[in-house]
Amino acid sequence: MQYKTKGYRIFTAFNYTFMICISFLCLFPLIHILAVSLSGSAPATANIVGLWPVDFTIDAYERTLANENFLRSLGVSVTRVILGTAISMTLLLCAAYALSKNDSEFKGRKIYMWFFVFTMLFNGGLVPTYIVVTRLGLTDTIWALVLPPAINAFNMILLLNFFRTSVPRSLEESAFIDGAGHFKIFLKIYLPISVPAIATISLFTMVFHWNSWFDGLIYNTNASNYPLQTFLQTIVVQQDFSNVDVDADMMRNLSQRTVQSAQIFISALPMLIVYPFLQRFFVKGIVLGADKE
Repeated sequence: MQYKTKGYRIFTAFNYTFMICISFLCLFPLIHILAVSLSGSAPATANIVGLWPVDFTIDAYERTLANENFLRSLGVSVTRVILGTAISMTLLLCAAYALSKNDSEFKGRKIYMWFFVFTMLFNGGLVPTYIVVTRLGLTDTIWALVLPPAINAFNMILLLNFFRTSVPRSLEESAFIDGAGHFKIFLKIYLPISVPAIATISLFTMVFHWNSWFDGLIYNTNASNYPLQTFLQTIVVQQDFSNVDVDADMMRNLSQRTVQSAQIFISALPMLIVYPFLQRFFVKGIVLGADKE
């Protein structure tokens, strides 16, 4: 009966209205970027485009998708996301499974745990990391982008807590009694139960790799190896078109702002496509760290 009261209906209406307003504020910049990218050169340059295109045209997208440098950078980013997420999730899941055991099962567990926690508080810094990457010969390769951030201690702790609180000990003990080993228990019990956690951490990792631009700038001396966000940072923020070989005719015939908006919208599109498939796991996954280690 409480769901039919007047107060509850007022609260529900206010709640929906508030969330719609918040959603619009989040979508407003993206809609504006889309409108600018589909507008003509003069309206975009004059800054008179709002939420609807003026002098509708798709020339900016045609030029962008015909730009070999843009497509090459897009390919580098896609490769980075796939490879980086696969490596990170493999290492995080293995580490979280081992550290989720009790001290009696895993001798020295606290020592390893504090080792990971220490890396959250202190790190070598940019210069030592750069020296390590260059001495290993990783510069101008995809490995310079996926190996240094492969282990995120915070994500590992989230998975660890999920394993400790959400996987029943009785299932693991029954599997041991039936003769299963750690590897089989990990694959047959822990991974299926932990799908929400895996999906959420995978989403965090994918977004990190897709949005990262600074490491692509410092670890690549050749602009042809830039990931997409580094490519965009170079031409949008630095206004440096020589390093990325942007067609000069394209910049004369089209508004610079229109082309940049098209590139920005295309770069945001993959994450917008991926999120709906992981959204059903996200609500449960956001409470991963609710319990203390």
